[in-house]
Amino acid sequence: MIEFALPWVFLVLPLPLIVYWLPAKKNTEAAPLKMPTIIQGMNSNEHGSSRKKTPLSLLISVWLLLVLAASQPQWLGEAVNIPTQGREMMVAVDLSGSMQVEDMSLNGSTVNRLDMLKVLLGEFIDRRVGDRLGLILFGDDAYMQTPMTFDRKTVQQMLDETVLGLVGKQTAIGDAIALAVKRFDEKKESNRVLLLLTDGQNTAGKITPEQALELAVAKKVTIYSVGIGADVMIQRSLFGKRRVNPSSELDEDTLTQLAEQTGGKYFRARSSDDMSEIYNLLDQLEPVEQEQQQMRPLTALFFYPLALALILTFFYILLLNVPNTLFSRKRKQNSAPVVGGDHG
Repeated sequence: MIEFALPWVFLVLPLPLIVYWLPAKKNTEAAPLKMPTIIQGMNSNEHGSSRKKTPLSLLISVWLLLVLAASQPQWLGEAVNIPTQGREMMVAVDLSGSMQVEDMSLNGSTVNRLDMLKVLLGEFIDRRVGDRLGLILFGDDAYMQTPMTFDRKTVQQMLDETVLGLVGKQTAIGDAIALAVKRFDEKKESNRVLLLLTDGQNTAGKITPEQALELAVAKKVTIYSVGIGADVMIQRSLFGKRRVNPSSELDEDTLTQLAEQTGGKYFRARSSDDMSEIYNLLDQLEPVEQEQQQMRPLTALFFYPLALALILTFFYILLLNVPNTLFSRKRKQNSAPVVGGDHG
């Protein structure tokens, strides 16, 4: 709806009428120069009668538009929610070579670990209304894919666009934790949470998980670690089928230590169902803020009546000047000397 920031400005609307009805000041001094009657008639009678009525409506319109613009009309939009809690959640996703193992079932199909992670983690991100989210990808090194933002759609889009081998084939868990701790804003009221998703052990990077753990504890970062991978998978070979453990390299002891010493928790995801339950449990451990403040965006509208007033003023100036120009041209044509004639 439309509202006015300065509604009291409308009190000046009758000001032109007040000025018009004020008693005129008597001029007792004699005019220094008396104009001939003929010239006075040319300046007033011929063109004055045609201009008295039309400019009055223009002047009234311009005055009303200027007063309207001065009152600062603005459009008050629909109420939108704004976050009131300073929670910051960083999501670190493992893109090592082992994430291509197809040991996960999703919607009746067998998919690799990364594809399963994209679908279920995307649903989790979509539910985190009011949280500032960031995305870290790690392999041989750790990289900040999306800085902290309230734009969940962008974070989800960047997650969907990730591919295996993008940042190498090894696993730099320590670098991922250190980068997340570094990227958290220094806010006392902030609730800093790191969701670490991996299917292996630390095999690369400049910082060990133990060193990264000291940084996380010092900065009061809570780590929720998730170990991904099935316990049993059937492999086919020339000698028939055999049962293998695709998660034999998963370092559960380190992931548990990282979580417990920072006040978090370690989860084991052997299937897509386990992953869904983990995300539901995380929603309970780190609930989304329910009490949110609302704001209504304001859009300024004053430039519309102001622009219209300028346009009307422009036409008013044309109305005043164009007849004078035409009249002066007509006088020049009538007073032009006659060239030629009889010479006797």
